[in-house]
Amino acid sequence: MIKMDRRRQSRKAKKVLKKRMVVLAVGALAVFVGISCGFMVYHYNDIEHWNNLIYPKVFVNDTDLSGKTKLEAKNIIKREYSDKIQQKKIDIIAEDRKYELSYSSLKPSYNIDEVVNQAYSYGKDENIFKKYRLLKRPKAVDYELKFSYNAEPVKNLVDKIGSEINSEPVNASLRMGSIGFEVIPQQDGVKLKKEDLEKELVSKIDGTVGQNPVVKAKFETVPASIKEAQLKTVDTLISSFSTNYGSISSAERANNIALATKSINGYVLMPGKTFSFNGVVGQRTAAKGYQAAPVIIGDKVESGLGGGICQVSTTLYNVVYKAGLTSTERTHHSLAVHYVPEGMDATVDYGNIDYKFRNDFKYPIYIEGYTSGGNVVFNLYSNSAVVN
Repeated sequence: MIKMDRRRQSRKAKKVLKKRMVVLAVGALAVFVGISCGFMVYHYNDIEHWNNLIYPKVFVNDTDLSGKTKLEAKNIIKREYSDKIQQKKIDIIAEDRKYELSYSSLKPSYNIDEVVNQAYSYGKDENIFKKYRLLKRPKAVDYELKFSYNAEPVKNLVDKIGSEINSEPVNASLRMGSIGFEVIPQQDGVKLKKEDLEKELVSKIDGTVGQNPVVKAKFETVPASIKEAQLKTVDTLISSFSTNYGSISSAERANNIALATKSINGYVLMPGKTFSFNGVVGQRTAAKGYQAAPVIIGDKVESGLGGGICQVSTTLYNVVYKAGLTSTERTHHSLAVHYVPEGMDATVDYGNIDYKFRNDFKYPIYIEGYTSGGNVVFNLYSNSAVVN
């Protein structure tokens, strides 16, 4: 009996305790709701004030936009970056010249709208309590602008610098004087290192505003292939040959012979190199002064532009033959010619038939060619060692 009473009292005590807990919970909830409602009511206007403003300590590229409207923020960033970047430039020093790459030519731009929208949206989708913390105890947030530009003007400027400063090397040359040869020294060329300059310029282009960087262009020396010292070895006449055209040539044919001979005069053939008649004389055209004159075509003699220059190639072949050099390409006329013995001629036809010979000596060969008194004359000069 006593045990049953005790059980009843225990159950009753638990029910009372449970009711008290419920009352306490309801009371606590009511207090929390009351406090929350009071918090919301008390701070609503303060939080509402920032709804159309960027929250405190929000930066874009270290520029503080706290309390700014979206439009104000865009104008600030535009003024500080888009406007100022237009004034920036890169100074380029190239030899004794100066160039500049202006940023305005690059059409620079930033993703201002995107980043300002990010800055403006910061904290706006949080609950009221977090918004309050962000306003009262803000932590710095910095958004970075992305910079872009058109790279084509960089390449165009590098090409322009190269075209204005690059110079081709000038080989040493020989000039026949009254008492021997005069050697004119070579001049090395200069070439801009275009890839290096383009890479360095691109590495300097960024979205920062401030000082204008300076870039020094790099160049490489392009050496001449024929040096003064090599030509100084030419000191001796090693072969001479001439043919007469005056007695059988028209004025047009004589003109052609003189033009072709003049184009060969002064040519220097280095050791191991091959001389090409068509390569040196070039295409025979009216623009160069060549005229129509008799020329052997097949088994007939017809009129053709540049007629007569086969006598020039033939005379050159014979002087080469006398010097003991190797003719690597030679073709006979289809008909016999009167100005050399049979089999000692060399015909040419631009684009079809060429005459070529190789310098087998260890020394350069200087070719002297001229016309005088109705004769075409070729003299070959080299070092005295080749005739001993």
